[in-house]
This record gives sequence, C-alpha cells and structure tokens, in this order.
Amino acid sequence: MSTPSHPHAHMALADPARPRVTAPVYVYELPVRIWHWLVAAAITVLALTGWFIGNPPWPLLVGQPFHHYLMGDIRFAHFIAADVLTLGVIVRIYWAIVGNRYAREIFLPKMWTKAWWLGFFKTIRWYLLIERETAKEIGHNPLAQLAMLFMFVVGTLFEIVTGFALYGEGTGYGSWSYELFTRWVVPLFGSSQTVHTWHHLAMWYLILFVIVHVYMAIREDIMSRQTMISTMVDGWRYFKDDRP
Repeated sequence: MSTPSHPHAHMALADPARPRVTAPVYVYELPVRIWHWLVAAAITVLALTGWFIGNPPWPLLVGQPFHHYLMGDIRFAHFIAADVLTLGVIVRIYWAIVGNRYAREIFLPKMWTKAWWLGFFKTIRWYLLIERETAKEIGHNPLAQLAMLFMFVVGTLFEIVTGFALYGEGTGYGSWSYELFTRWVVPLFGSSQTVHTWHHLAMWYLILFVIVHVYMAIREDIMSRQTMISTMVDGWRYFKDDRP
C-alpha cells in the first residue's frame, strides 16, 4: 500500500534508521487501524462474556423459558468474538509482512541493535521522571514494543490456543478444533480444568495490559512530543516541536 501524501509532510534525514522528523508522518496504515479497533471490541466482548461463563450471576433454570438459553447466547457471543480476534491476528501477521516498517514493530522489536537499547533505557528514565524530555518517536517507543510483544501478542496467542482447545471439547472427536488444539493442549496442561484456569488467568493478564495501554496512550498524548490517540484514528503522527 502506498503512503498517502500530507500537504506538510517532509523529514530531514540525519540517520535513515531514525529520521529527524520536522513534519507529520504517516505511521499506521488503514488495515492496522481497523485491526486495532476491531481487536479492542473483541477483547471487551471476550472479557465480559468470559466472566459470565465462569461466574453465572443468576440461576439458569428458573423464571421465563426464554431465560433458559441466556448462557447459550453468552457463549455464542464469546465464540464469535474469539473468531474475530483470531482472524484479526492472522490478518495482522500478514500485514506485518506486507505493510510499512511500523506495522512489524510489535512482532519484531530491534532488540539486537544498540540504538534500540539506548531508546529503551531513555524511555524507562522518562517514565521514572529522571529524563526531562522524552525522545521523539515515530512508531512505538522501545518499551511499548516490548509490552506489545510479550503482553499482547504472546497473551493473545495463548488465549487463542487454549480457547480453541476448550472449544474442541464441546465439538468432540474428529472436529477441526479438537484435532488441531484439544488433542495436544489438554494433555500438555494435564487436565481440562487446568486449561480453564490458565485461560481465565491469561484474560486477566490481557486486561492488565489494556489498562496500562490505555493509561500510557493518554499520558503520552498529553506529555510526550507527539500525538498518540489521534494517530490510531487517521494514521498520521503529528509532532509538538520542530527539534530532532
């Protein structure tokens, strides 16, 4: 996908790997932005329905007959959201390959480079209020890249694998979910109940990530030298000063 032009977009390149930005930069392409908001909605639905599945707040066999299938509706919503999340991850991995270089940051942080580690520790010092000024970042800062990889990407993949393993128990022998996931995941964990427990704990792990992610996005939008939230809406990152 070609990068759209911006009427004021230009940059002075002191270092091609870390450009000195003097104008807006198109960072997040449309597929990445759509993916972001769809996944946010899917995780919200999964967290809410998953909570009710594990902790039904009402007796299921009393009252009007139309109440009796309420848990079935909740499970159906959970499964649909899980399919959306899984499809989103597959498409996102594909876009990390064909998209721009910012599309692959959350999967492949450049931890093998000295510049990445210098940026990482500078970011840590910034969050600890030791640095007076943050670096000017175009994509995710190094700490955010690490959090996205080990909390979001790893956590989401874990939820998908364990979730389909549990789903396969319901669909039974011979189903695709049983053959691809249940057959090896449940024995690996030792029991179905253990898979349930870890699946539940991993959702709290993702919820913790979401809380931190939202807080840091708002904080950086206010305190950093570049826009954050609006960038995930229109794709453009704007900067609050002209210094490198």
